[in-house]
Amino acid sequence: MKRRILGGTGISVSEFALGTMMFGALGNPDHDDSVRIIHRALDAGINFVDTADAYSDGESEEILGKALEGRRDDVVLATKAHLPMGPDANHRGNSRRWLVREIENSLRRLGTDHIDLYQVHRPDPTTDIDETLGTLTDLVRAGKVRAVGTSTFPAEQIVEAQWVAERRGHVRFRSEQPPYSILSRGVEAAVLPTAQRYGMGVLTWGPLAAGWLSGRYSATTDVMAAGGRASTERHKFDPSVPGNARKLEAVRDLAKLADEAGLPLPHLAVGFVLAHPAVTSVIIGPRKMEHLESLLTGADVALGAEVLDRIDEIVPPGTDLNTADSYYAPPALADSSLRRR
Repeated sequence: MKRRILGGTGISVSEFALGTMMFGALGNPDHDDSVRIIHRALDAGINFVDTADAYSDGESEEILGKALEGRRDDVVLATKAHLPMGPDANHRGNSRRWLVREIENSLRRLGTDHIDLYQVHRPDPTTDIDETLGTLTDLVRAGKVRAVGTSTFPAEQIVEAQWVAERRGHVRFRSEQPPYSILSRGVEAAVLPTAQRYGMGVLTWGPLAAGWLSGRYSATTDVMAAGGRASTERHKFDPSVPGNARKLEAVRDLAKLADEAGLPLPHLAVGFVLAHPAVTSVIIGPRKMEHLESLLTGADVALGAEVLDRIDEIVPPGTDLNTADSYYAPPALADSSLRRR
């Protein structure tokens, strides 16, 4: 497994990062099986593991803590905070009150005394970024965190955070974790160039576009009858939705391209993400051992210029075929009270 340096931190991480969102009630409830999958990933050379407090309400962190017993020192461990961890409005967000409390909960669940990369899971418009960065700086100085990053931040908020860190003497965000796939290329316009400008590492998620690029759907497939996520998240797959129809058309063209290139479609999808010069590591999130094994066989895939050019013809650079796939709606658009008297 090849490695790259994470955002100038000096930390060497594998090009594949193991995502653990699917371990626990949200995906695979079998703890022993999940631990086996984690161990297989580590044995294959993956040293970068990403989780979050909110994944199955902390269960994912607990499973990962079990799996890392005796192996913690060889793993670059990343987790996140921000998403709701209960009905109370103060059990979420990026405030000092919440982050100071939740880092302790994550450390306990993970069975460790420090986090290598602590990430803010989403922007928080109710909390001054100066307060968030000040809190994270204190956590670094206390030895509980080694480096800090963001997840799914728009470019302008990445820039603001970098300037606030410089002016206020805080630690700065060293990484960004955006959604990025062939079908969701919007981050190429500003997020990825901004990360490069500030020397940030990029840890991408969703390379298979929630299963669209898993190879499950072909030219003759009835998407809504194919099972998988299409059976549980119908609104994200229903071809009657214009954005989904555009994705289905692109997937069929990409499947033909993958066949011509002699690659499984998932390998084409992951290889595309790793080809971008801004990307440090791509998160793969298997639910079953066979999912992991299939992706591991594509670890050495490197796409040539001709294949990448063909992908650009199918999905133009900087394009999100379905705008809902950005996974972050600015408050000014989502909250009508901010644009109406």
